[in-house]
Amino acid sequence: MDLKSKIILISGPTASGKSKAALKIAKKLNGEIINADSMQVYKELNILTARPSKTDLNKIHHHLYGFRSVKKKFSSGEWLKLAKKNIKKIRDKNKIPVLVGGTGLYFKALTDGLVKIPKIPISVRDKIRRMQNKLGQKKFYLKLLNNDPLVKNKIDPTDVQRSIRAYEVIKFTKKSVFSWYRKTKPSFKKEQFIKIYLDYPKDELINKISKRVDQMMKNGAIQEVKDFLKLDLKSDSNIFKVIGIREIKEFIDKKISMHDLKLNIVIKTRQYAKRQRTWSRGQMSDWQKFDAEALSKFIKKL
Repeated sequence: MDLKSKIILISGPTASGKSKAALKIAKKLNGEIINADSMQVYKELNILTARPSKTDLNKIHHHLYGFRSVKKKFSSGEWLKLAKKNIKKIRDKNKIPVLVGGTGLYFKALTDGLVKIPKIPISVRDKIRRMQNKLGQKKFYLKLLNNDPLVKNKIDPTDVQRSIRAYEVIKFTKKSVFSWYRKTKPSFKKEQFIKIYLDYPKDELINKISKRVDQMMKNGAIQEVKDFLKLDLKSDSNIFKVIGIREIKEFIDKKISMHDLKLNIVIKTRQYAKRQRTWSRGQMSDWQKFDAEALSKFIKKL
């Protein structure tokens, strides 16, 4: 396999071992790693976002990890611009770029181009979210299909987030979100990408999630959240999407026990992994799927 012009992409649900896989591949191919996780860009949250350890960061050159303050917003457009810049930088050194993370929209922007949809007012978005809440996902999806038939077979009927987004776009712009996609031009050729999607049987992934949560607690996740809360950010800030912040705050406030804290984080993480898998089924159908054994065999062949 001629890898000189290739860009390696590694994705998968949370706790699936993406960072370790990226490290192995980058070592073997003389590559450098670029972060494609929207929460690992923030410097104040190292443990909860499962950023690579200092040991791993020293083994291979890593880019776009922990460089932005949680006080500043960070968009997919900014990430794409920086990712392309770093891909060029790595290639100029005759190395292979290895992008790794769980943010599917980042990979979508990289492989398909960034969709330039007009900004939708908060009032419109709130109204549609209230409608979805009132109707429930099943009825809301049928209503979406009536307004935007192009959605059929492209958005999973159970995918709440993408259904709401599609409804926002069709209502505000009078065009299907997929019409906007068609106008988008990618920066790279499709054949340049090697797309790796890591996944495991449900029970195995749940076990990995539980072990990760235990390790986070041992590594100092509670102190990390205490320090984070001192920043006094607004509770509607995007950073509060990081699983563990709200749960640890409840523990700090003595509303829940350590047992319940760990259990709540495991449950939330499992739910998040499920949403990632649902998204990948609709958006990453052309990615090669691997479990640990299959990935080891694949890396040996590289």
